[in-house]
Amino acid sequence: MQTIKVLIIEDQEIVREGLQILLNLQNKIEVIGTADNGKNGIVLCEQLKPDVILMDINMPVMNGVLATQIIKERWPDIKVIILTTYQEINYVVDALSVGAEGFLLKAIKPSDLADGIRLICNGGTLIPPHAAQAIIKEYKELKNINIEKVGISKETKLIEKSFINKFSLTERESQVLQLIAEGYSNFKISQTLFLSEGTVKNYISSIYSKLEISNRKEVVKFIHQERKTVL
Repeated sequence: MQTIKVLIIEDQEIVREGLQILLNLQNKIEVIGTADNGKNGIVLCEQLKPDVILMDINMPVMNGVLATQIIKERWPDIKVIILTTYQEINYVVDALSVGAEGFLLKAIKPSDLADGIRLICNGGTLIPPHAAQAIIKEYKELKNINIEKVGISKETKLIEKSFINKFSLTERESQVLQLIAEGYSNFKISQTLFLSEGTVKNYISSIYSKLEISNRKEVVKFIHQERKTVL
């Protein structure tokens, strides 16, 4: 088996360095780089082409969920393992939904972490048994949300494919965009879609960049114009 190249994306320096030391002691595993936030991690992905990424959830500049989404879109073969605490389980659903192969709690033995990395590289997935029930419940709630529950009209749903196809928005970004147009605050969007406010802000930044707009007033104008062309 070839040596597995690992990139660590974690904002706490002591955790990054500790993981790097521990993993470099493992057989056939090499940490080839570390980053302190998702944005810097994406840059290193481009440069280093890791096999596996250990991704933190809550980080400044760009969090782990949005970084995972971007990485999986650009380099789908790179495996992403979310490193999290039990208190952050609800965010893991977002990471899994955008392509992460699994997650591990930070309080894990080095040998178990190494085994998890090897499992992922062999095509497996990682969801710790003691956390699986919480994840499944959260995921079902997310999947069961329908248009009426999230406050999006049936008419608005008809142009969702247009947003995705014409402007390269993800399904989640399209949902956030439409809720902004409905007048939802970031907090209300986070409650409606089971996201953290930080994740909502990151989605909004991505939406603004893709649509080349800069505020909510322009969102409403954009939605109005798009409805005219689609409906």
